[in-house]
Amino acid sequence: MIEQQSSLNPSCNISITMPANPQVAHSTTSRVCPWLSPIMYLLGRHFLMPLFFGRIKITGQENLPKTGPVILAPTHRARWDALLIPYVAGRCVTGRDLRFMVTISECQGLQGWFVRRMGGFPVDPQRPSISTLRHGVDLLRDGEAVVIFPEGGIFRDDKVHPLKPGISRLALSAESSGKPGEAALPCDKLGTACAKGERSLGVKIVPIAINYSQPLPSWGTDVTIHIGRPIEVKDYTNGSVKQEAKRLTTDLTKALQKLNHQEAELSQHAFAEIANS
Repeated sequence: MIEQQSSLNPSCNISITMPANPQVAHSTTSRVCPWLSPIMYLLGRHFLMPLFFGRIKITGQENLPKTGPVILAPTHRARWDALLIPYVAGRCVTGRDLRFMVTISECQGLQGWFVRRMGGFPVDPQRPSISTLRHGVDLLRDGEAVVIFPEGGIFRDDKVHPLKPGISRLALSAESSGKPGEAALPCDKLGTACAKGERSLGVKIVPIAINYSQPLPSWGTDVTIHIGRPIEVKDYTNGSVKQEAKRLTTDLTKALQKLNHQEAELSQHAFAEIANS
């Protein structure tokens, strides 16, 4: 069954690895297949997820923005996470197709074929390329919803592991880029412009905690997904980029940790139960 608490019908100093030969660098692209996406969302929501999992608990769906640039930042516990996030935040809930920043290994073979046609694009967590960052910024400037697993890998325990700094740097870079057609501002002028409401793109980061009833999900496993309140990136544009990126990463970590420990408080909330069929 599904349990829900609420229902819903480069001007910054960013550490990027440059290719040894820039002339042979490949640009990063992604797309959503117009015929495959609706089919996959339909199959996942009404067949795959309800049949595989025993019970799915969801809280905080009212925190999901339906418009505007947003980064969904879930904890990463299993490969099933990439299917559960569209289930709780995709087109059937928010009316949005999600874009995924995934590891290179997940963009290979048959899985890669589907990933690339469902809005996914590859990133090397150890050596992120500048083209990947630019593509992520471009997607946010276009008002897309981008999924980034901030821990950088799968961890099968119940702890929030140190977050990679890339998510905060990408968010701040997008916030400084302005809207499409506007030139990017130097970072030392970004805070003043955002404070005046002149350059705020309005990027939000939504923390999401995923917990399974067992480390290796199998048939009948229960899963709990807590969605936190959006973090406004514009609130982190008043100091140096390095300091603000660190502060943003710290606050995102705290938000994920709070959500991750929310399971013990579930008994205090009322949930609507929907039997799987």
